[in-house]
Amino acid sequence: MGVTHLRAYQALEAARIVAVCDAVRLPVNGVLQGVAGNIGKPDDINLGSQVKVFRKLEEVLADPEVDLVDLCTPTPLHPEQSIAALKAGKCVLCEKPLARTSAAAREILKVAESAKGFLMPAMCMRFWPGWSWLKQAVEQQTYGKILAARFRRVSEMPSWSKQGTYTGGNDLGGALFDLHIHDTDFVQFLFGQPASVYSTGVTRSGGSIDHVVTQYNYPGGPAVYAEGSWLLNIGFCMSYTILCERATLDFDLGRGPDAMQVSADGKPPAVLKYNEPDGYGGEISYIVECVKNGKPPTVVTAQDGMTALKICEAEEKSVQTGQVVKV
Repeated sequence: MGVTHLRAYQALEAARIVAVCDAVRLPVNGVLQGVAGNIGKPDDINLGSQVKVFRKLEEVLADPEVDLVDLCTPTPLHPEQSIAALKAGKCVLCEKPLARTSAAAREILKVAESAKGFLMPAMCMRFWPGWSWLKQAVEQQTYGKILAARFRRVSEMPSWSKQGTYTGGNDLGGALFDLHIHDTDFVQFLFGQPASVYSTGVTRSGGSIDHVVTQYNYPGGPAVYAEGSWLLNIGFCMSYTILCERATLDFDLGRGPDAMQVSADGKPPAVLKYNEPDGYGGEISYIVECVKNGKPPTVVTAQDGMTALKICEAEEKSVQTGQVVKV
């Protein structure tokens, strides 16, 4: 994910990559060799000979040239690193989840409240083409009232998980907290915090939930549910279907350039095209503009990141107990 973010920063005139920090692998003469990142081909990334290289976060935080710290590290490191960066006066973009628990995320938020810089969780789906426009469509009831919504995000276990980064036990959260949280967050983005959840799932060794199906309870509607999984044998797909009074909104990554389709008024599906970067590029561009203008983010806030964790914890408890769990 760090490599994916680096490529997004390189595409922006408003951003300059000052330094890269990693305990294992660093650029050599400004070149980071053969790393694919979360998406894309394993091409070399030329960051320029002027880029600084550090192995310790403390060195980054001591650098006065650094305005924004982008944390793409394993989940257990997020609270300590976010708090340290905020106390150093930096703005922080932190990969999801903010922490393994909402209680730990709450500690980060306490520091963020009085910090000079601001904190934004990297909830990229709020910026994703074919997804970001739904917020306005739901609020303005462009196609009438939302009756039901279904979200699906299924994947093979990512390479970093196969290597052990996220398979060390329940404290790392499994697919529920690393993958499915994207849809949990998007559900709250569209409809607010649900009253309760009912979840079923598959729990693997160590207690991690690597497949989950959740019904989000909104008294008075709509009917909303989401599925997330790391049990796919190979590949990745994300999709949604939103049933409105006057239309069906349907996104399926498997359709490629025809992913986003709208069926309205009994007419054949209309394909919507987008001329914008993917969600990673969108969120990076947004946080850079926030830093540049000195204005805290509003599209996604630190509170949103903490609430998404709170809902996921309720889902986890529901899987474990077989009961409906209040949020």
